[in-house]
Amino acid sequence: ITSAHNLLSAMIDNHIYWGNELGIDIRRVAWRRVMDMNDRALRQIVCSLGGVANGFPREAGFDITVASEIMAILCLSTSIADLERRLGQIVVAAKRDKGQVLAKDLKAPGAMTVLLKDALMPNLVQTLENNPAFVHGGPFANIAHGCNSVMATQAALKLADYVVTEAGFGADLGAEKFFDIKCRKAGLHPAATVVVATVRALKMHGGVGKDDLKKENVEALKKGLANLGRHIENVKKFGVPIAVAVNH
Repeated sequence: ITSAHNLLSAMIDNHIYWGNELGIDIRRVAWRRVMDMNDRALRQIVCSLGGVANGFPREAGFDITVASEIMAILCLSTSIADLERRLGQIVVAAKRDKGQVLAKDLKAPGAMTVLLKDALMPNLVQTLENNPAFVHGGPFANIAHGCNSVMATQAALKLADYVVTEAGFGADLGAEKFFDIKCRKAGLHPAATVVVATVRALKMHGGVGKDDLKKENVEALKKGLANLGRHIENVKKFGVPIAVAVNH
């Protein structure tokens, strides 16, 4: 993901350096770079310093890899051809006339797809209870859809009688994006929803401080159930049966 993302970044700057045929406005380049580490010092930078050979200086920055649009695209793609098509639709910058510049305008999707061809294949692992599991993809739920890849879910549905998939960032964000984005794009029809809660979290919602969460507090637990009730209410709107799993 990191390599494919930064390849597109490099192709943008290379295009600008060699004449800028598309008329990219370097003040309006929307495509940043990524790295698999959270480094706040690199969130806002000025790149291409050091003289004529290094290009035209402009403002840029780094995001963390899981926040890359390519991560979200990979997880919604259903085939290598679909992946290449989606990559081509990425808006990378604006022109001086305010028109959009897409990744396909830079002829980037083919090379990016080659870098991602192996990453597109789901990873099969084994849990401590000896159950098979696909661990594949991880787009942030606060800026993307927060679900594993469509290809992993579809593969699991062909290989097992029951498939459980996680939607991150709670029922008020991850679950809604799972239903609204992933299920619609992939044609999935969930048979049930499991809302997972912990006793510690419920006590915290009931007003218990972090340092006191290990202590028994039934009253705080009861107060915290209001938060769980809201999550259940949210999920009910999608019309699927609900089960609640409580971890200590």
